[in-house]
Parts: sequence; structure tokens; C-alpha cells
Amino acid sequence: MFWHDLKLRLRDFRNDERGSFMVESVIALPLLFWTVAATFEFFEVHRYKSVREKATYTIADMISREQAAVTNTYMDNAKALYDIITNDDGTNQLRVSIIRYDAGDDEYEVFWSKVRGTGPMGELDDNDVADDHDRLPIMADGEDVIVVEAVSTYDSLFDLVFSDAFEIETRVFTSIRFAPQICFEACGS
Repeated sequence: MFWHDLKLRLRDFRNDERGSFMVESVIALPLLFWTVAATFEFFEVHRYKSVREKATYTIADMISREQAAVTNTYMDNAKALYDIITNDDGTNQLRVSIIRYDAGDDEYEVFWSKVRGTGPMGELDDNDVADDHDRLPIMADGEDVIVVEAVSTYDSLFDLVFSDAFEIETRVFTSIRFAPQICFEACGS
């Protein structure tokens, strides 16, 4: 009789479905929350990079149309415009360089390079770009190209997917449009 009652009670316990929703919720809701947060975080990283690429293109296009010499004030305002377009209080750094190709030596030369903002980038010199054939476009002898590079630090929103801050880098190349060359301060300096 004892075994029979025990079997009946165990079978009733096994077939009892009360409280199963609570157990499923406790298991599924944290996973669902993490999935939604991770999806939002990946979207935010994509948006963050996309905005910075558009801002970098804007600065490159603006400089490519310049017919007068670029000044320190111009560079400061270009960085301010970059910060306005990116629309955040993040750490942004901007480097603008004019690079010329010398076919005789098969090397690139820096005509001028300027950096604004704080971060890992410094002004380029000839040694930095001399043999950068894999990073710079194919150019004709004596041709100049404007290289605008930006580095921004992305801080994770939730610390669920990306636990550490990381850098987003953008680089844009464009040709000079309306002038034979773009000088810094005054041509010949």
C-alpha cells in the first residue's frame, strides 16, 4: 500500500503543471533581456561608425573644394564641425594630410599633415607613408591626395557585449578639386 501511494503521488507530482510558467520565465527572461540589449548594442556600434564615416567624408569634401590656403583656424573649425556632426561628447581626433606620389622614387611624400583633438594619432611625415602602397591609392606622378583620418573612442552602453571601450577608425581619400594644390598657411612653407 505504501509503494502504491508513493507511485500515485510521484505520478501526480510529475503531471502537475502549476508553476511551470514561473520556471520558464525565470530561465527565459534574462536571456531575452540580454538578446535585446546585445542587438541594440550592435546597432549602436554600427550607427556610431556610420556617423563618423559621414563626418569624415564631409571634412574631406570640404577641404577638397578649398581654393585658399588652409590655416590653423580652419583646422580647428573642421574639428569643431566634425564634433558637431558626430553629436556626442566622445573623444574624437582628426588628422588631415596632403600626400603626394613621386613615381621616380616610387614613394609617397607628405606635403603637410595636421592633427586636432587628443588621441593616438600624430602628424604624418615622409617616413610614415613612403612605402604605404597597401594603404594609399594608386596615383600618377606628382598627384596629390587628401587623406582625412579620424579616431573616436566608443564606450559600451550596457557592458554586456563589449566590456571595454574601443576605437573606431575612419579614413577617407579624395582628390583636390578646384585648385592645383592645397597649402597650409601659405604655399611654399
